[in-house]
Formats: sequence, C-alpha cells, structure tokens
Amino acid sequence: MSGLRQIAFYGKGGIGKSTTSQNTLAALAELDQKILIVGCDPKADSTRLILHAKAQDTVLSLAAEAGSVEDLELEDVLRVGYKDIKCVESGGPEPGVGCAGRGVITAINFLEENGAYDDVDYVSYDVLGDVVCGGFAMPIRENKAQEIYIVMSGEMMAMYAANNISKGILKYANAGGVRLGGLICNERKTDKEWELADALAKKLGTQLIHFVPRDNVVQHAELRRMTVLEYDPESKQADEYRQLAKKIHANAGKGVIPTPITMEELEDLLLEFGIMEKDDESIVGKAKNAA
Repeated sequence: MSGLRQIAFYGKGGIGKSTTSQNTLAALAELDQKILIVGCDPKADSTRLILHAKAQDTVLSLAAEAGSVEDLELEDVLRVGYKDIKCVESGGPEPGVGCAGRGVITAINFLEENGAYDDVDYVSYDVLGDVVCGGFAMPIRENKAQEIYIVMSGEMMAMYAANNISKGILKYANAGGVRLGGLICNERKTDKEWELADALAKKLGTQLIHFVPRDNVVQHAELRRMTVLEYDPESKQADEYRQLAKKIHANAGKGVIPTPITMEELEDLLLEFGIMEKDDESIVGKAKNAA
C-alpha cells in the first residue's frame, strides 16, 4: 500500500459532493490512476454515475442476506465501472434504526482484510454530511483518509458545515496523519461566492483548491447516470473537473491541520462581504430560538 493516496470528500448534505467526487475521480482515471471508491453514505449513491446504476448493492445488505460479513467474498461487493474504477458501497440500516456509521466501519475493515486496496493508486471515501456522528468520522478517526477535501458553497450552512468538518479533522490530526487538502466550492451562484469561499479557506489555513462553476450539463449527465466526462467529454465543465483532478493529484503531502473559526467569526465573515446585515438577528440567536 506504499504510495496509496487515501482521500475523502466531505460536505453538507445536498451540496453536490457525490457528483463532484465522481466526476473528479473519473478525471483522475483519465490520468491513468487506478481508483477505488468506497461510498460511505446510506443512500448508496456515491458510485451511480460510474456504474450507470440507480444504486449498488451494499456491504451491509449483502452481509444481511449472507448471514454475516465473514460469509462474503470481495467479488460479491465490488463492481467495476467507467474507466475501470472499482466501486463499493458500505450501506446503512433502515431509517430510524441503528447507526449508519456501522456500515462505514464494517465495509472498510472488510475491504482492507480482503485485498481491495491492493493495486490501486487512490482510495476515495465519499462521506455523508457533517462530522457529528462518530461513525461518519471513522475515515478520519481511524487514520484511513489522509487528505480531506470539503465540498461547500457560498451558502451559510455549507460554510458552517465546512468549518465543523475542519473541527473534526483538527480533533484527530495530531493523533494521526489526517490533513485538510482544501475546499472545493461547488457554485450555487450566491453573492460574492468565490470571494467568500476563498476567505473561508484562508481563515481555515487551507486553499480554495478549485471553484466548480454551475452548468446544466451536470444535471443532463446525471439524468443519464453518467459523469460529465463520459457524457460530454469536450465540454467546458468536463475540463473543470480535469483541472480539479490535476490539482488534487499535485497536492500530495501538502495538506494542513486546519484552524477552525467560531460561529461569531463566521458571522463576521458574512458581514464583511455584505451577505448579512448588521441589524439582522444573529445566526446564533436564531439557532437558540429554534432549539
């Protein structure tokens, strides 16, 4: 496993994390990199664009059918898709029952023990939402993912999640080798979005590694369960993902221990760029009232 890059894409739910990660990994595969995707979201949608499938059978669901995870073989859970990218989905329990992080832990241990990480250049973890649940922090906590890329936008809650994820990285950075590789801004066309994302990156002590512009070709490709690189390889958007892939590929060993900010500092940042008005009720106040 020497030379293996273990990266993870984190971000607020609904931010376009799985779409961004799959397109970026397809671009890395174009650079002749051998890729394994480990989907860590109970929705099991981290590999659908690579496999052209609605959802892949998950490690947890297959283990339940077989009796236990020990009864599974690697070929039972691993599928190969576009550009020979290997795909596995951890899965999770039924909504409202059990801990979804269990699927992440079970899947990663099974894959390591059964040689899934052999002969690959990158293992990529696509992780749900925020680092509030220990199970979803597992790729960080157990020193599996060494480079974290946070997908965010100029929306306040996406920035809040990025800051929270940075707190999770900081918590485990000194005990292990996990580092923040950078922020990826997935454009939502909010006011001063690039400037705000860049300012947050600087506050966190990291880089805005790429600003991915919004383009309807992404939705057109998704409807066909394809990456943009496969659906429209000559498009400007495909080249954006290629640029991002090249930046990540050149970013080995350049990650940082982040410097998260307080909620008040995040509000100040939004005020500085005119996103919030000074006479607005504070985000903290709204959160307290909602509770």
